[in-house]
Amino acid sequence: MPKSWLNIEQKTVIVTGGASGIGKAVAQEFLNNGSNVVVCDMSVNAPEFELNDNSGKLLYQRIDVTDFESVKAMILNTKESFGKIDILVNNAGINIPRLLVDPKEANGKYELDEAVFDKIVNVNVKGVFFCAQAAAREMLQQGSGVIINMSSESGLEGSEGQSIYAATKNAVNSFTRSWAKELGKLGIRVVGVAPGILEATGLRTLDYETALSYTRGITIDNLRAGYAKTSTTPLGRSGKLSEVADLVCYLASERASYIHGVTYNIAGGKTRG
Repeated sequence: MPKSWLNIEQKTVIVTGGASGIGKAVAQEFLNNGSNVVVCDMSVNAPEFELNDNSGKLLYQRIDVTDFESVKAMILNTKESFGKIDILVNNAGINIPRLLVDPKEANGKYELDEAVFDKIVNVNVKGVFFCAQAAAREMLQQGSGVIINMSSESGLEGSEGQSIYAATKNAVNSFTRSWAKELGKLGIRVVGVAPGILEATGLRTLDYETALSYTRGITIDNLRAGYAKTSTTPLGRSGKLSEVADLVCYLASERASYIHGVTYNIAGGKTRG
């Protein structure tokens, strides 16, 4: 049987935060390409995916990426189910908009505090570290593997009202560069992906939009209009989840075998300028 262009059939892929948003789109595309996918998330109920005769196998694991024992159990279950780990997509993350200081209300609801700081850092930084270390130990034994860290355009450019989120994503960029230097010589590639403004998903909740609009001094309607307008994006539109998923699958394949230690900005040309 001829190989497909990506040739990622039967590869074992772990996607954290795979129950919704970018993670779910990425997991679906790997399944479409015949990969066996372990979807990891906090959700009690397993998400639904489209499967057909050409799809890879699907395993859902409920885990907490901030708990190393939970991560280790997921790695063990993955090996017991599929025998190996070829690709890790470090996608799990959270974003809680907050101001460093609120000029209207000191110590108010939308001012950054230690609890929010710790929550975001634990998921976005510690969780990425835990999953990468656990997966890399397995990849090391087989002498091959790919780790793809999901960053954000805000990690490259900063973001008003989202300073701690942006800081954690820049930390992820540094993980990508540093781990590439450590793991490349051992046969493991490390790459980052930094999406910009994407089509709306269930993660763009009313609470999130309320907080973000407040931190930017605008109404929710203004915020939503800004998403739709995308005047700062040269391509003139929001990105599609499927476009991010296509990039991730390509970077995970041998077609991208010399791509290592860099973070790809997939944002329609959007920059500060």
